[in-house]
Amino acid sequence: MWRLLLVDVEWCLWLLFLSDGLDLAKYVGDPLPSSAIHFALRYDYREMLHNSTFCLVPRGRRLGSFRFLEALQAACVPVMLSNGWELPFSEVIDWNTAAVIGDERLLLQIPSTVRSIHQDKILALRQQTQFLWEAYFSSVEKIVLTTLEIIQDRIFKHISRNSLIWNRHPGGLFVLPQYSAYLGDFPFYFAALGVKPSSRFTAVIHAVTPLISQSQPILKLLVAVSKSQYCAQIIVLWNCDKPLPAKHRWPATPVPVVVIEGENKVMSSRFQPYDTIVTDAILSLDEDTVLSTTEVDFAFTVWQSFPERIVGYPARSHFWDSNKERWGYTSKWTNDYSMVLTGAAIYHRYYHYLYTNYLPVSLKNMVDQLANCEDILMNFLVSAVTKLPPIKVTQKKQYKETMMGQSSRASRWADPDHFAQRQTCMNKFASWFGTMPLIHSQMRLDPILFKDQVSILRKKYRDIERL
Repeated sequence: MWRLLLVDVEWCLWLLFLSDGLDLAKYVGDPLPSSAIHFALRYDYREMLHNSTFCLVPRGRRLGSFRFLEALQAACVPVMLSNGWELPFSEVIDWNTAAVIGDERLLLQIPSTVRSIHQDKILALRQQTQFLWEAYFSSVEKIVLTTLEIIQDRIFKHISRNSLIWNRHPGGLFVLPQYSAYLGDFPFYFAALGVKPSSRFTAVIHAVTPLISQSQPILKLLVAVSKSQYCAQIIVLWNCDKPLPAKHRWPATPVPVVVIEGENKVMSSRFQPYDTIVTDAILSLDEDTVLSTTEVDFAFTVWQSFPERIVGYPARSHFWDSNKERWGYTSKWTNDYSMVLTGAAIYHRYYHYLYTNYLPVSLKNMVDQLANCEDILMNFLVSAVTKLPPIKVTQKKQYKETMMGQSSRASRWADPDHFAQRQTCMNKFASWFGTMPLIHSQMRLDPILFKDQVSILRKKYRDIERL
């Protein structure tokens, strides 16, 4: 069922003091029992810690104890035995949802107390310990950032985060009040609030090549996307060194097309939180992506059910290369994936704000200098925030083949160093995040009756299976 790191209260306290290098006899006036020595030598402390459900956290040399953080990290529910200890960040964290607060004067009552806790409650406690550890304590940087964010909430009380944000995934560090004071503007809280994302999207097309011919892929893409019943507007982000094309060069579309110049003409500018984006959803597109109107419609309907994730077509994956002892990147077609590239993907606009304001300048500068990896970095960010994989929709090998076939010198796919750069990016990003946030998935969402032998008239997305 579950284990308590408490074979015997006395033994457990002896063990804790032994591993802390202290002589308990100085505190209780008794000699160290041989049974405690035998216990300490026979059992591995860290192994027991990770295999236990409840972990005693008595006071240490001072009022607090590093046992507390050890227990959080091991998903072991801390049983606090230090009267008067103010738990860290208790101003915003509700520790009653992650720890058992005991009374050190009633030590012998602790076993019966923890045994009376229902299994469902134990599971909730352990899940919360993992969330709090990962969100606020897993690195010195997170501890410092949490401290600064709490101070900021004290100063700017009118936009301070409430307890729900601090105590619910993804936590206060990822929900920035400068973005909005309304929880419904964040994709993480739609389900809890009963809020649905807006029924329209803004397409952002990243353009890096000059507009020379009327047969260029970007013009066909504009027409296809603009015909989507869910498209509110199209933004063409002009990151080309050539001047903006004249208005008459763009095709007539049923929705507004806004052409704006990218900030400093760098890759990160495609993820700027532009004020012109007013919809919840952003359809991010490379200029030479080939998508039909039907594909756009279907991808958006899928995203409406998963507004916190990246949803799209071109999938890639990561793997651990044991020979080189580093992370690898692959574009091979396999049964699983961990990234959906932003060359044809839909996600919530809040991730533009997080990309710009949360990620360090060093990572964004790396992306801009290489003119590469911005899509990988966005996948790292979203997976780190959500702890979920992206979602791939209907198989579309055409995206890869089309991109690789482009002859434009500006195409990143034509660069022989492109793949090697992406390998390097993967490891740089993982180093900054302190872990590999990408998560593998084998789920692909297709329309109902996709490729089924039924009348085409019965299918809503009739054209997808013929692509």
